[in-house]
Amino acid sequence: MIKIREMDIEIYSHYMNALEHKQEPRWQYDETKPCGVDYNSFWQARIYDRCHQKFRDFAAESARIIESLKPETSHTVMDMGCGTGAFALNAAKYFKKVYAVDISDAMLRRARKKARKANLKNVEFCNGGFLTYIHNDEPVDAVVTGAALHHLPDFWKLIGLKNMAKTLKTNGKLYLSDVVFSFDLSHYKSSIKTLIRIMTNRTEPAMEQELHTHFSKEYSTFSWIMEGLLEKAGFAIENATYTDGFLATYLCTKKGE
Repeated sequence: MIKIREMDIEIYSHYMNALEHKQEPRWQYDETKPCGVDYNSFWQARIYDRCHQKFRDFAAESARIIESLKPETSHTVMDMGCGTGAFALNAAKYFKKVYAVDISDAMLRRARKKARKANLKNVEFCNGGFLTYIHNDEPVDAVVTGAALHHLPDFWKLIGLKNMAKTLKTNGKLYLSDVVFSFDLSHYKSSIKTLIRIMTNRTEPAMEQELHTHFSKEYSTFSWIMEGLLEKAGFAIENATYTDGFLATYLCTKKGE
């Protein structure tokens, strides 16, 4: 009997995912290719929750987001870049339906497993990203995206934001949280070093390498750029909160056509 390893399944999954999201047109940014930390990896998905729960409270984060969105039982929400389901699974009890979208099969598999364990029936998992996901259902009442948009360069961030706006009803809500720079640029070296030291001490040694990868290879942007991108994409910013010079949250409303 041939023994199939999880690693073999992952390699095959990556191959099929690449075929499914074949670049068309060829000049489009390839969001299936990791720009930093490889969240397509089965192993990375496996340690994601363990590492992030050392400095994040997923339930508390979700509660704050849900409170700001003020959902009704008839409302639907999309979690774009859902990862292992940190928000989507917590939101399922408050929304009629949750669309959990991610470009990584590995992260989606872990999220599905958690949803089955919690016996959640109103979460639909979709493989896709900011640039490739096509929403064929009715527009949603809210879109939430957390710690994901920084995987795109600024031009493609705008395209991704416009795509999210298309999935929203007029006056629908966008809640975006991400690594966004608001520190004093003249002190960027010391600011980055301090953040890496604090986060590594708070979590585990592997976080140091993850943060080095983030700053050297991923695409976090400045607060004034992000605000401009949101406005250009057709959103009115209701609230923008900046924390520790590196983190930001935005609550926005989709403007009328």
